[in-house]
Amino acid sequence: MKEVDGYIEKQVAYLSGGRGEDSSVIVTLPEYSAFSDIPEESLAKVLTYLTLIPRQPGVKFIIILDRRLDTWTSIKTALARIAASFPGNLHLVLVLRPTSFFQRTVTDLGFRFSQEDFMLKMPVVMLSSVTDLLRYIDENQLTSEFGGTLDYSHSDWIVLRTAIESFAVTVKDIAQMLQAFGTELAETKLPDEGTAIMRLLSTHTDKYRKLKEAIRSVSKEGRHLLASLEASGREEDSLWDVRLDWETVQRLLAQLRGMESAFDGFFEKHHLKLQQYLQLLRYEHRFKEMELSLERLASQEREMSSSGETLTQTEQTLRDLDSLEAHAQEEMGHAQIIILHGHQLAASHHYAMALIVQRGNELRHRCDTLSNALRVKRTHLSQAHRLLLRLGQAQSWCDDGAYLLAQQLVGKFQSKEGAQAALKDIDRFLEGAPSLLSSGPDLLAVEFESVLTPEIQVQIGKAFEKHTVVQEMIHNRQVCLRKLADKHVRPIQLVAPRAESPPRSKSPLFSPKHGVDSLKFSFDLSLPGKRTSRKSPASRKIEVMHDYQENRSSLRSSLEVEDSPDLLKRHVMRELIETERVYVEELLSVLLGYRGEMENPALAGLLPPILRSKRNVLFGNMPEIYNFHSRVFLHDLEGCLETPEGVGACFLERKENFKVYECYCQNKPRSESLWRQYSDCAFFQECQKKLEHKLGLDSYLLKPVQRLTKYQLLLKELLKYSAGGCEGTSELQGALAAMLHLLKSVNDSMHQIAITGYQGELCDLGRVLMQGSFSMWISHKKGPTRMKELARFKPTQRHLFLYERALLFCKRRAEHGEGADKTPSYSFKHCLKMSAVGITENVKGDVKKFEIWYSGREEVYVVQAPTVEVKTAWLGELRRILTNQQKLLKDERCVDIQMPDHIRRSPPMSERGVRPSGGAPTGCLSGLDFVSLSADVFMCLRSRSPRPRSPRQRPRPRPPNRPRPQRH
Repeated sequence: MKEVDGYIEKQVAYLSGGRGEDSSVIVTLPEYSAFSDIPEESLAKVLTYLTLIPRQPGVKFIIILDRRLDTWTSIKTALARIAASFPGNLHLVLVLRPTSFFQRTVTDLGFRFSQEDFMLKMPVVMLSSVTDLLRYIDENQLTSEFGGTLDYSHSDWIVLRTAIESFAVTVKDIAQMLQAFGTELAETKLPDEGTAIMRLLSTHTDKYRKLKEAIRSVSKEGRHLLASLEASGREEDSLWDVRLDWETVQRLLAQLRGMESAFDGFFEKHHLKLQQYLQLLRYEHRFKEMELSLERLASQEREMSSSGETLTQTEQTLRDLDSLEAHAQEEMGHAQIIILHGHQLAASHHYAMALIVQRGNELRHRCDTLSNALRVKRTHLSQAHRLLLRLGQAQSWCDDGAYLLAQQLVGKFQSKEGAQAALKDIDRFLEGAPSLLSSGPDLLAVEFESVLTPEIQVQIGKAFEKHTVVQEMIHNRQVCLRKLADKHVRPIQLVAPRAESPPRSKSPLFSPKHGVDSLKFSFDLSLPGKRTSRKSPASRKIEVMHDYQENRSSLRSSLEVEDSPDLLKRHVMRELIETERVYVEELLSVLLGYRGEMENPALAGLLPPILRSKRNVLFGNMPEIYNFHSRVFLHDLEGCLETPEGVGACFLERKENFKVYECYCQNKPRSESLWRQYSDCAFFQECQKKLEHKLGLDSYLLKPVQRLTKYQLLLKELLKYSAGGCEGTSELQGALAAMLHLLKSVNDSMHQIAITGYQGELCDLGRVLMQGSFSMWISHKKGPTRMKELARFKPTQRHLFLYERALLFCKRRAEHGEGADKTPSYSFKHCLKMSAVGITENVKGDVKKFEIWYSGREEVYVVQAPTVEVKTAWLGELRRILTNQQKLLKDERCVDIQMPDHIRRSPPMSERGVRPSGGAPTGCLSGLDFVSLSADVFMCLRSRSPRPRSPRQRPRPRPPNRPRPQRH
């Protein structure tokens, strides 16, 4: 427009908006005296500009050349220039010839002779008057100067075209500005400082706001222009140029909105990236600070000694450790806050999610490592403190013994009474001997192996050397005093021996129980009953009977007529697969009909809100069980339909997958409790009605437990009809053992989660191996205490849990009353470390009793099993644990072989944890079935031949209340 602005204003040519036939656009060239003076280039630009305005494909043009006041020469020149410069599809040229008689005549003659030249280039029609023009164009498409009714204002047209083109140029400028700003944002290098990031954010935000303001201003201008065009279109609907201009402005506005939307999205992402980068910088800064702090704490922990040379040093180290642990707990709390912040950043889809999660894992690992190191350090320091305290007590006892001997005046015990009084004083003193001195240095080295240092070993040697000297002094004094006490005693009168008295009736403590139950394991899962027992649920037991009788009537009736073992196995296999399909369908109906309906908006009013949030408690991991059976196990079983011998391998291959039942059964008490609270809920009744189930949801929640016990019964049936040498028999036996072990593990784990009151982590004790209820009597090493405990004829009932590293004593508790939870709980009472435990397999008087003793028989527990089979199973597991511990000690004990002979002498069995069982010959080691062993004395049984004692290995004085064993 700017290039042809002058000629457009002079009205050399214009578009009035009129249309001819075939919608041809009319271009009007009015009378212009200086038309011949217009340069060819300028005329071409004017015509090109006008032809570009319609922007329609294949548009035709009609030119009205008004030369009513001109000459033939100018007409001829104008037609030649139009033919040379017009760029569009020229449909027709209508020429209004001069009105004067002379010029009209000249024009007629000239056009007649030149018509063929013009017609070859373009169609030209010479018109005599405006009336002739109306034959080609309607009057409503012509302006008033040509006798038409079309309203046209050239000045208004120029203003409108200028506004439209200015708006288009502005939109283009805005697009270039947005492109430049986007390039600037994309190429910006991110600094490494938080303040620089903040400044960059502020700068970019200011530029963004300015561009947004410019976009709003241009959009406002375009909307104003569009409104003007719409107003013009309403006034004159036939003006095609107005409609074209309206479409142009509308298109430009759409482009502007698209650019604005894309720009907003791009800047929003860029702004979010900068914010997340700033968050990452701050998170990294806090992570590095916390990492340095935890490293300093770990360094302080490593520099701290695990044991002190003296009791005072150890106590001071413990106090330092308390301070360090308090500081560590505070720092680890801050670390947890940083980890939580990292989780929040990751949850908000941070672009560095992987790095943030990695940092959180590193912090968690460092905290766990530091916590474990502090716990181990405390354990070692506590052991060292306990050892040094006991060594100090032993030293003090030796000093008190020497002081007692020195305090006894020779003049006082020259008489019989004085000697007896002195002997009583010595006996009372010996009764108070520390337990450490009775353990021996070898057992002490095993018990406190982790904290032994050369300095502590020296102290132990001094303590036992001092104890040996004091013991010898006391022994010599006792010999002298006994001689003085027996000096004036009358001779003993010889009498005939009495006949052997009849055996005394056995104490209730050792009274055997008659009758042995058939071998079975009772898995008390404490599961709910059917829907009818909802008000008073009773504990259930899943019993796996090893002498199981095949009395299932349904199977027996179908097999009575079959003789072939292969056919019988196929019947059992078919039953296994059919029941598996029913089981999978029942699980699916529960998950869809109950669990899935909890998300149904139509039933939201019937469902209490707390149930929606606790559906994982009610159903446990039933979806995981369903996925395993429907996608994996059922297909495996169906593949074994024609080859039943492969079902054992199928069970063994999926043995690890069956562990999902442990989680389900452990959650069952919580599910029961929740069901009892909301069993009468209208939601469950509505779901049961839709599913047409005869039984309630609680019956279907019991299905996984029932199915788990069903497998071992069917495997027994398959084994029954499988000969010993048949293919797959060994796999069937392995599968049966695996399922029985799984039932036992499920039962043990459910009992374990009911333990309360234990101060510590049960997982630190290792895997739970066995558990059960026993009758128990307790006795101790000290004479009066032992007699007092043994006087209790009524046994104590305790529930024992055997772990890999400890034995727990608990008391079974069960709540009673209406609405009480019937699942039993176990109150923790006592714990024995397996490293200091010994056993006596047979106790005289009852084949179901055995002894568990601790720390050199300081504590002795007489345990009565419910059956001999239970006792045998427990003793076998205890022997296995002690054997494994013996293997761990074997390498360290091998060093003892290379020591001098006077150091390698084994002390008497009474000091090394070996006790003859009732009825076994003293000193005889023909087998392990009548000796009690602990892990720290296995290596002492190197030879069955007795060794000579060294002078320092004197036998300990036997307490007066303990009778000597009878030799046979």
